[in-house]
Amino acid sequence: MSKTTLVAYFSVTGNTAKLATLLAGLVNADVFEIKPTKQYQKEDLNWQDKGSRTSKEHDDPNYRPEISGKVSNFDQYTKIFIGFPIWWYTAPRIIETFLNSYDFSNKTVITFATSCGTEIEKADSDL
Repeated sequence: MSKTTLVAYFSVTGNTAKLATLLAGLVNADVFEIKPTKQYQKEDLNWQDKGSRTSKEHDDPNYRPEISGKVSNFDQYTKIFIGFPIWWYTAPRIIETFLNSYDFSNKTVITFATSCGTEIEKADSDL
């Protein structure tokens, strides 16, 4: 029997990945990692450097990083959790790429986010 719930997530440091895996187990969901075709490096994440990759992406509202891979059988899912780290008080541009890649009509979409201060081990006991 196919699952009807999907947890899709983008993670660079691993915090969001840990939470997504935990969530998928709790709700009996399939998991899809939103991976950029060009992986982020540590220097790309320096929000204090206006020349860093993420700073440039943030400053260009039309930029959409390419995603490596697609969700198989997207139509089977009726509930989709989408997780991401908070960058500049919002979702990274790659989440917009993901949202623009599929038809979310008649689907329930629930977002969740992490920040550098998120303690996943603590969240485990809180759930």
